[in-house]
Amino acid sequence: MNAPTPCDSAEAHRRQMGDAAAALDSLVRGRRTVRAFRPDPVAEEVVNDILEIAARAPSTFNTQPWRVHVLRGQARQRLVEAILDAHAANSEPPFTPFPSPPPPACGDRQAEFGRHYYGSLAIDPGDTAARARQTARNYRFFDAPVGLMFSIDATLRRHSWVDIGLFLQTLMLAAHSRGLATCPQVAFLRYERVIAQNLAFAADEALVCGMSLGYPDWDAPVNRVTMPRAAAPAFTCWHGVDGPS
Repeated sequence: MNAPTPCDSAEAHRRQMGDAAAALDSLVRGRRTVRAFRPDPVAEEVVNDILEIAARAPSTFNTQPWRVHVLRGQARQRLVEAILDAHAANSEPPFTPFPSPPPPACGDRQAEFGRHYYGSLAIDPGDTAARARQTARNYRFFDAPVGLMFSIDATLRRHSWVDIGLFLQTLMLAAHSRGLATCPQVAFLRYERVIAQNLAFAADEALVCGMSLGYPDWDAPVNRVTMPRAAAPAFTCWHGVDGPS
């Protein structure tokens, strides 16, 4: 039997990479932010496997600035109750992730998201009480059995926050590849003081976001919402070339 030639090896490599690209594209396009979960438990080893894969994300000089708090069972419930108590008491300052007003393009997309999101829940945009009740579901992790809190050393600079964003995206794709779903949540930032106290944050530890993790309830209309994405030419400037035709 003849040994494979370099051309054969190169062609096999191209096919392998093509299959890998198709699988990755499908995974990225199929991932969704889920806001209704089934109560099915997620095994500890599955959560650990997802975190191990997420830790392969790149970081500046391999600093790996992420910290993760995993909440299950009674620990999760204690934190939920503490946040909901603070939410009911309105004891924390308001929080918004955006400047006021936001950049026009961001503001338009935010408004479009609101129309789709609240529409899927049959909530009138002017019904502030119903919107507040839906916001409070964030603090129950949308009934997901696993809650995650991500933090970082507060003295680190913005490139390290980019690093933790890469970690989060890798984690969400690893979860999706295992049939799980996630919802990254900045809403928890309003209750950083409560969370830090409950989870015994170190003095230098700052909350980045929370996340719900579990098996998706695909019967819930809110999980069937799909949001459009801008095509690459809308956000790309080509220098030195004309760009794709």
